[in-house]
Amino acid sequence: MLIGTAGHIDHGKTTLVRALTGVDTTHLPEEKKRGITIELGYAYAPLPDDEAGRMLAFIDVPGHEKFVPTMLTGAAGIDFVLLVVAADDGVMPQTREHLAILQILGVARGAVAITKCDRVDAARIAEVEAQVHALLAPTPLAEAPVFAVAASGPRSFRLDALREHLRAAALAEAPRAAAPGVGFRLAVDRHFAVAGAGTVVTGTAHAGSLRVGERLLLARGDGFTREVRVRGLHVSNRAAQQGQAGQRCAVNLAGVEHREVERGDWLCAPTLARPTDRLDLRLSLLADAPRTLGQWSAVTLHHAAGQAQARLALLDGALEAGGLAPGRSALVQAVLDRPVLACWGDRVVIRDAAGRITLGGGRVLDPFPPARHRRRPERLALLAALDQSDPAARLAALLAAAPYGIDAAELAAAHNLDAAEWQAALPAGAALRIDNARGAQLFDPAAWAALGERVLARLAAHHEQFTDEPGVERERLRRMALPQLASPVFLALLESLLAEGRLARAGSAWHLPGHTLELSAAERARADRLLALLAEGRYDPPWTRDLAAATAFPEADTRRLLRQLAARGEVFQVVRDLFYPAPCIAELAGIVADLAAKDEHGRVHAAAFRDLLGIGRKRAIQILEFFDRVGYTRRVGEGSRRAHLIRGEAPVGLY
Repeated sequence: MLIGTAGHIDHGKTTLVRALTGVDTTHLPEEKKRGITIELGYAYAPLPDDEAGRMLAFIDVPGHEKFVPTMLTGAAGIDFVLLVVAADDGVMPQTREHLAILQILGVARGAVAITKCDRVDAARIAEVEAQVHALLAPTPLAEAPVFAVAASGPRSFRLDALREHLRAAALAEAPRAAAPGVGFRLAVDRHFAVAGAGTVVTGTAHAGSLRVGERLLLARGDGFTREVRVRGLHVSNRAAQQGQAGQRCAVNLAGVEHREVERGDWLCAPTLARPTDRLDLRLSLLADAPRTLGQWSAVTLHHAAGQAQARLALLDGALEAGGLAPGRSALVQAVLDRPVLACWGDRVVIRDAAGRITLGGGRVLDPFPPARHRRRPERLALLAALDQSDPAARLAALLAAAPYGIDAAELAAAHNLDAAEWQAALPAGAALRIDNARGAQLFDPAAWAALGERVLARLAAHHEQFTDEPGVERERLRRMALPQLASPVFLALLESLLAEGRLARAGSAWHLPGHTLELSAAERARADRLLALLAEGRYDPPWTRDLAAATAFPEADTRRLLRQLAARGEVFQVVRDLFYPAPCIAELAGIVADLAAKDEHGRVHAAAFRDLLGIGRKRAIQILEFFDRVGYTRRVGEGSRRAHLIRGEAPVGLY
């Protein structure tokens, strides 16, 4: 169990932890000199008589108001709070502020220690107990037990009762099992180098699990990433082979220098290293917040072990009400001055722009929200649906609001749950997974069917308007019917309609099954003559005007017939009025593949292609750019360094 201390400066938090564990958590010379905690301190104690060998882990936080950001770093991810109140002072400002922060972070389990009871009489102890009960009454900690203790000096007492309560609470806590499909996330709150071992980062694991030998990313919002290997691991100050959510982990990393690491970095699964500079939140202001927050109020936003400056865009009724008032909650979009790595459900705390006063906090609903149309009714309805813990209900709402599907990788990054687990959470058939060259998209089955109907309706209208055309080339059809859909997903849609028999294909032309366009006998004879002339030209075929002259047929009619042949897949137009027969294009595609295979970097250069074909440089470039255009290759570099790489998702069906 991970226990965090909380309370005002000089109320005895560090002394109490030392009395409970035997560990002095202060380590900086200035801390020892001034007698206050400045940095986070850590202590561990084994649970007596626990066969599983579990530990009590303590995070000792500073109590001075100047160090509240450090307290926030330590409090993120704790299971249990030990609120410390000195009997001589009673409840003080940072007692209240720390308690408010813990409420914001969702900490609902804890105990209270009234310290320094050896310095006051019984009446004063009773008075402070009454203060504490009044303070906790409106909070989730209202039933937390209160222990009057003395942690130092000759009159130490009642520590055994507190120690036993912590032991019982830890034994009653069910271990957090690493859920399937959840990626590992650890917010780095400390880092250092160990002689002979190298870089070590420490933090609380927020989600998932890690093992020695595993490869992860060390990442931060500014785009910094390093692939690292877990060389060694300590969990709660003990060597371990595996760590998981809720545990304090010290991870020895290979692949990164100590000086490259910063507090606030994340050690995470590669799928989760997606920065964002805006967050949609459910935000609540504290009842005693000093002011109402208006549109675009400037605040400091604390998230995990990091922080950023932000401006708040009010999204729902708070804007019409004149702002977000103390004690109220609202949907807001936080626009950050620097990107962060966040997931759905992450807790945030907001303080004033100067970082001096805690104003409130909330929960991330969407880490990748739109910058525009954020206040549309359908968007607000979606955010309301995301404001629930059931993943199946959230996914159903997301699918219903996404007629063009959801990118599975972005979904996994936003909610830290892979697509397979999302689908498993839903009733059978409630989500459709479409795998394509760029990954996978998830669709509501009804939305997917509606997209297919739009394609069929657009094709029907085209056939009615252009009766002499055999169909529409794929990319043109996408622009006509569904420009919002990515090309690989659109191809998957066409192929599904083709498999259902609701769509047909002739060469590169897609058409309805009932739409046929056969060439007349005279057109077929002219077409065969054109194909023969093109084949004779091989890699340098004649232009349309030359074909028209050679066949004594009007140029406009020759061009129309060639386009019909292109729609049927018998020829391909490389540039305007320059057509290549399909077998020649297939041969050229093979030559490109051979050249790429022979090059050390898999590149095809126009000069080598030109020399092999025995054609001019301009024609070689035209052919290579055609392959770029249809997606068989892609261009890299510029000028004399320009080359072409074969794409992994090459549309080989064209050839």
